[in-house]
Amino acid sequence: MAENQSLDQFKAQPRLPKFANPRRYDLKLKPDLVSCKFSGSVSITIDVVSETRFLVLNAAELEIDRASIVYRSAAAADSAKEVRPSDVHVVEEDEVVVLEFGEAVAVGEGVLGIGYEGTLNDKMKGFYRSVYELNGEKRNMAVTQFEPADARRCFPCWDEPAAKATFKITLEVPSEVLALSNMPVIQENHNGHLKTISFQESPIMSTYLVAMVVGLFDYVEGQTTDGIKVRVYCQVGKANQGKLALDVAVKTLDLYKLYFATPYPLPKLDMIAIPDFAAGAMENYGLVTYRETALLFDDQHSAAANKQRVATVVAHELAHQWFGNLVTMEWWTHLWLNEGFATWVSYLAVDSIFPEWKVWTQFLDETTDGLRLDGLAESHPIEVEIKHAREIDEIFDAISYRKGASVIRMLQSYLGPAIFQCGSQLTDVVKSLASYIKKYAYSNAKTEDLWGVLEEGSGEPVQELMNSWTKQKGYPVISVKVEGHRLEFEQSQFLSSGDRGDGQWIVPITLCSGSYDARKNFLLQKKLETLDIADLVGNQKKWIKLNVDQTGFYRVKYDDDLAARLRSAIEANDLSAADRFGILDDSFALSMAGKLSLSSLLRLMSAYGREVEYTVLSNLITVSYKVARIAADAATELADDIKQFFINLFQSPAEKLGWEPRKGESHLDAMLRGEILAALAVFGHDGTRSEGVKRFRAFLDDRNTPLLPPDTRKAAYVAVMQTVSSSDKWGYESLLRIYRESDLGQEKTRILSSLTSCPDPAIVREGLDFLLSSEVRSQDAVFGVAAVSKEGCETAWKWLQENWDHIVKTYGSGFLITRFISAVVSPFSSHEKAAEVEQFFANRSKASIERTLKQSLERVHINTNWVQSIRQEKSLAEVLKQLVSGKY
Repeated sequence: MAENQSLDQFKAQPRLPKFANPRRYDLKLKPDLVSCKFSGSVSITIDVVSETRFLVLNAAELEIDRASIVYRSAAAADSAKEVRPSDVHVVEEDEVVVLEFGEAVAVGEGVLGIGYEGTLNDKMKGFYRSVYELNGEKRNMAVTQFEPADARRCFPCWDEPAAKATFKITLEVPSEVLALSNMPVIQENHNGHLKTISFQESPIMSTYLVAMVVGLFDYVEGQTTDGIKVRVYCQVGKANQGKLALDVAVKTLDLYKLYFATPYPLPKLDMIAIPDFAAGAMENYGLVTYRETALLFDDQHSAAANKQRVATVVAHELAHQWFGNLVTMEWWTHLWLNEGFATWVSYLAVDSIFPEWKVWTQFLDETTDGLRLDGLAESHPIEVEIKHAREIDEIFDAISYRKGASVIRMLQSYLGPAIFQCGSQLTDVVKSLASYIKKYAYSNAKTEDLWGVLEEGSGEPVQELMNSWTKQKGYPVISVKVEGHRLEFEQSQFLSSGDRGDGQWIVPITLCSGSYDARKNFLLQKKLETLDIADLVGNQKKWIKLNVDQTGFYRVKYDDDLAARLRSAIEANDLSAADRFGILDDSFALSMAGKLSLSSLLRLMSAYGREVEYTVLSNLITVSYKVARIAADAATELADDIKQFFINLFQSPAEKLGWEPRKGESHLDAMLRGEILAALAVFGHDGTRSEGVKRFRAFLDDRNTPLLPPDTRKAAYVAVMQTVSSSDKWGYESLLRIYRESDLGQEKTRILSSLTSCPDPAIVREGLDFLLSSEVRSQDAVFGVAAVSKEGCETAWKWLQENWDHIVKTYGSGFLITRFISAVVSPFSSHEKAAEVEQFFANRSKASIERTLKQSLERVHINTNWVQSIRQEKSLAEVLKQLVSGKY
């Protein structure tokens, strides 16, 4: 084999060759926190499984000391014999280094040694620097973020999830700082102003889970029932803000031990808040890193929504300690095995700890996000082919996370909870999932491995059922109509464009009629099927609801008769919150696709006039924003009536909630208050705007005033920004003042996501420019871009074009840059604008943004078609007039 090898065969390959596998890394690093450089050396124990003259591994942005490279084969007769490569080829485009030897490397075990240097970059990936303040002085910390493929920016390695190995890490750092890694410290030696810290060798794991953090921190500490030490680290002075996350982490580890019938595998768990951090969090084995906003909670200045986010993100990341870290996907094609399961399992944990939050109803937000992305022709299957590392970032999206979690929930509903999870008292261990964890622990798995275990445990054809959901993109819309005592079903692929796709699924159908006690379940396997429901309805015209409690990942289109019955059931409050949510969400999607008139959608929305459930009202608000935007493009003369209709819809629940918390109110009411008041401010309710401005003035004078608690601050900020203009910038400048004075990440995020909501394009431009200033951390700019007002869309597009080179330089590749594109491009609604966007990106697109750009352009065309269909509705103005007057 070695004789036939050549350098060219290792270029432009999606994966590394398999003739050598790593077994152990002995990694030594010396970061310089002042110069932001680091030096390192790595000795990699490898197993050469077939004769070769080449060793190929990943490296990127590293200056490799070629003279340091040496390979020692254990098979050599002389154990001291060293072999050095005859040539070293660095293929920068593919991020690989190829070591070429003059003769074949012997089969068997050996050790590869490499010395190198690198830069602590400012791109929030690889081994990078984050800036924090200590006693008013800015300091650098060193942080790692290796997922998906950036360990190669810290040390040469086999940077693929299946190339698992153990890691022995040693850090040489300044004496006064703290150094953390995946495992506990076993030795610390001081030498003047430096110290050398050695960490316990890790269990076998993938390179993307290796972690190191170097800096000054405070912490709070607790432990699980079986003695695992848990710590939450944060900037000095913020330790109290880590108590919520610590409590959730300790309880969650105990829950997961029961869920998976497997103890937490490591001797400690550290969680740390990083000031500069691109993702929400990262599940590194034993050292989980977070954005500050996802880990820290301030009792006085954080909102209820912040509390829920901390709990959910912590539960998600700790689920990964089993799903992802202990059992790892074999390749990024199976990313959803990590992210979909962690998302689903996190809801199990949070529901157990905070049952009053009703998170399984809120899970529908996850499903909706998945449905909206998967309704695009430019979506992708859950199991998506990855040809190059540059393509991986873009699949960390709503398909891998939210659709993945949703199809698991659908399967759980079909198989029953006994197969999947613990009983309600958490006394029974998981059956099939526990078997899966034990079977593939410290190894790698593919999707079919999970289906095999679940199929064995349930006796059901899981693989056949689920292949239709994971191997093809999209999902069905089930059209249903009633004929006497029979229901007729037709499935077709739903596309938000209104086109008809050619997909077909095995669909777990659930339905009930008139009562949740009268229900049927069956598998829809053909395009067309009928079902006798005489035993459910008798001779009465009862309401019939498909996809009971929205556990299925599909949409439903009812005929006019069935739709009218459901609208009456909503008004009578006969349906569960989940079903009220689902009917609204499906109807909105059908309207966007031109399958339901806007008039019909607005009539349906009017049936929610007495809605009180947080999740349903929250979705109603989301839909209202989108309808108001598209209606303004379609019929400017109706914009005011549309806004007034929504004001009428939300005014009553807003008045009941008020601006300040009531004694004993629920967590969900606290979350709803801010959302509904912000909506009223955006739609132009004078009372809400003036009250928001008044309370904001009180907050400016006293940051602890009870007149503006954390849950309503965002609403007040939005109300203020609706009054700002180029001639009166008091509100804008006052918000900037609060931003500059606050050191709480959640407060800064609230402000950034309000600054660009102003209807004055000149103020929007000023806010956008501020996002790229040194005062805003790079990871936070996207909040302001996503909040741009309808009036500021064109301004944002011009701004993006003018600043594109700077944005690319700042963000490089990764999901943050894709959010800029999606937020700015997607709201447009003309084919001409789509052509303009295409022209701009014609010579600027690259693999890391290609999918997002196509999806954003598709959304523009969908909006354009929706606008055109609305313009053809002759009765819309009259229907809207009736709805606004309350005479419909």
